[in-house]
Amino acid sequence: MTATIEMEPGDKGRSARVAPAAPADPAATADDATGAAARGEFAVRLAGVTKTFRDGGAPVLDGIDLDVAPGEFVCLLGASGCGKSTLLNIAADLDKPTQGTVEVPAGRAALMFQESALFPWLTAGQNIDLALRLRGLSGRRERRAEAERLLKLVRLQDAYDKRPHQLSGGMRQRVALARSLAQDSSVLLMDEPFAALDAITRDVLHDELVRLWEATGLAVLFVTHNVREAVRLGQRVVLLSSRPGRVARQWRVDIPHPRRIEDKDVAELAVEITEHLREEISRHGR
Repeated sequence: MTATIEMEPGDKGRSARVAPAAPADPAATADDATGAAARGEFAVRLAGVTKTFRDGGAPVLDGIDLDVAPGEFVCLLGASGCGKSTLLNIAADLDKPTQGTVEVPAGRAALMFQESALFPWLTAGQNIDLALRLRGLSGRRERRAEAERLLKLVRLQDAYDKRPHQLSGGMRQRVALARSLAQDSSVLLMDEPFAALDAITRDVLHDELVRLWEATGLAVLFVTHNVREAVRLGQRVVLLSSRPGRVARQWRVDIPHPRRIEDKDVAELAVEITEHLREEISRHGR
């Protein structure tokens, strides 16, 4: 059976266990994150976040309270139009809440979009180099070495001089991920980055993302419509209600990595979460 801790919105930050260990160990990564949450530490804190797009209009987000602990992997689920991407934009400081506060102690979070959004006239390495220049690295050799290191990290060490049209969709998303990592933030926000990929490529990139998360200790807030993807990746799954978006329910996922999307425990928890998602969609339709 899958061991999960079902959480209501008021349980924000509650952890299951604390056991320090080497950060490259998946179990240690999970324990470090839950331990940080238990100590009240956070990489992202959203408090009472409400968003409306016009005066007197209905809120898109309403009273969102959500913490992401350092090193924690949180997946955000919800129906289309519930405000997931809006919430991510607010966390990335690309938009401002109408009410409430956002705290990212490390400074600006890195953001990875649904599309790779690479500049087509630049090579893979040059796309990363641009992010490094914006970060403030002035030395050309230093930037080249760092871009090559990041490409190697995403297993594209031979792609520095290739332009986006020479890369597959999965490769372009890896370059986009490397460019996000070039921002040198301890927080990575991901807005459905694998939604447009075929199932096999998406599954490979799931493995790559988990490997990078374990290796870097990043805090990740990952938006998805795919319930199995959320359970496959996340330590915690947060379900938003539909219009306005509120934290409706949370689950802590205690399935050890490596996980497969077809695993029995992943499938069972995905079925449970899907039932609650359908309830939220039906409630909005009534």
